[in-house]
Amino acid sequence: MPIHPSEASRRTREICSLAPIVPVLVVEDAAHARPLAEALVAGGLPALEVTLRTPAALDAIREMAQVPGGVVGAGTLITPDDVQAAVAAGAQFGVSPGATEELLAACEHAGLPLLPGAATASEAMRLLARGYDMQKFFPAEASGGAPALKAIGAPLPQISFCPTGGITPANAASYLALPNTACAGGSWVAPKNLVQTGNWHAIESLAQEAAKLAH
Repeated sequence: MPIHPSEASRRTREICSLAPIVPVLVVEDAAHARPLAEALVAGGLPALEVTLRTPAALDAIREMAQVPGGVVGAGTLITPDDVQAAVAAGAQFGVSPGATEELLAACEHAGLPLLPGAATASEAMRLLARGYDMQKFFPAEASGGAPALKAIGAPLPQISFCPTGGITPANAASYLALPNTACAGGSWVAPKNLVQTGNWHAIESLAQEAAKLAH
């Protein structure tokens, strides 16, 4: 069912308020998807972004969508075809590095709440004019980090952001302290070596630490 941009943004904001960190996941093997999601959810990070960067990504979304307590989204949405595939796999929200008219229209038509990317005030304003007041600040560190996001927020207080790109345990707090930051996206809670070895307990511990980050 089609969704209005403002309603889509409201739903995305709700998802972003579930925890201070949204894990950004690159899943190479769909067999890892369910236990990975279970570990992250158990650690207090229920909103999960699976990037569409691997052949296993859509299967991973299908698996994770069945994990109780999890809210699974598809990241790296670029084209309308990506949107259709993500919805078919069970994604409950979408994330994009930027935004095009075609991508926004496809998400709205499919009823998929989208966290669209913006790196400048002009990009943020264009999205706001369409109805998106919950946005992704990307690439966060390369775009000036927390000081840049703070500066953008001063004249645009009605927009909230999820900074992603270079977020680490060392700098996450500086972003989360900003009034215009709803959450942050980070990949450190699911490092490749722990996923490949199936060390779900260690991943759950990393998630617990991330969930405690002050907002």
